Amino acid sequence: MKLGAFSISLAVKDLATSKAFYEKLGFTAFGGNMEHNYLIMKNGNALIGLFQGMFENNILTFNPGWDESASPLKSYDDVRAIQKKLKEDGLTFETEADEDTTGPASFVITDPDGNTILVDQHL
Repeated sequence: MKLGAFSISLAVKDLATSKAFYEKLGFTAFGGNMEHNYLIMKNGNALIGLFQGMFENNILTFNPGWDESASPLKSYDDVRAIQKKLKEDGLTFETEADEDTTGPASFVITDPDGNTILVDQHL
C-alpha cells in the first residue's frame, strides 16, 4: 500500500511563534499562507504543517499521489483503493471518501492510541 508523502499536522497556538521555532530547526516555509492561518514547513524530506485554530489535536497526514515536494507521482494507490483495503482489514473510519468518485478525496481513521490519521489525496 502506497500512502504517499507523510507529514505531521500540528495544532499550534501562535503560527508566527511556531514558524520562527521551526525555522531555527532548519525548516523553511514551503506552502500555505499566514493570512489563512497555516503553513507547510519543509526540511529535506521532512514536512510539518502548522495550523492555527483549525483543529484541536495533531494529525498524521499522508498524501497519496504526491512526493515530499508535492509533485505528482507516476504510480500511486488511489485513496479509495486504500480505504477499501483498510475496510477489508476491519478498520473503523471517522470519515470516508466517496467510493463512487474519482480525483481528490480523503478519509480519517484513528489509531489505537487516539491519534488521528488523515489520508488526503489532492489529485
